[in-house]
Amino acid sequence: MFRPSFATLLTALTITVSPAPTFAQVSPTADLGGSALQLILSLLLVFALLGGSLWLLKRLSAPRGGAGGLMKVVAATAVGTRERVVVLEVGSTWLVLGVAPGRVSALAEVPRQALPQPPAAESRDFPGWLRRVIERKNVR
Repeated sequence: MFRPSFATLLTALTITVSPAPTFAQVSPTADLGGSALQLILSLLLVFALLGGSLWLLKRLSAPRGGAGGLMKVVAATAVGTRERVVVLEVGSTWLVLGVAPGRVSALAEVPRQALPQPPAAESRDFPGWLRRVIERKNVR
């Protein structure tokens, strides 16, 4: 004759006695006001973090003490993929330096000279240039 074990009887009793699972009713309409508010607040938080990190980066990269005004890069040009020639103003002299990865070499020391005048402001006047181009096309 078949005699079920105590564990089998207990399992069967638990399955038959336990209530069927119920699922919470979800409303078909979403709370748009709360979602929009959460989106706006999250966006403001991201912008605040971005602004704070930019401010911190600016503060950390600023020259410290009186040394900020002693040296100034006058000009720089690339002479290779990773090599540059830099003219550095220190006091009343210009130092011409060769800069490569892991190495800086002094090429020359030149007395300070007057800087050449920047190009005329008219050459950077985009609206005037565009107007002249349009007038030329209309004349033809």
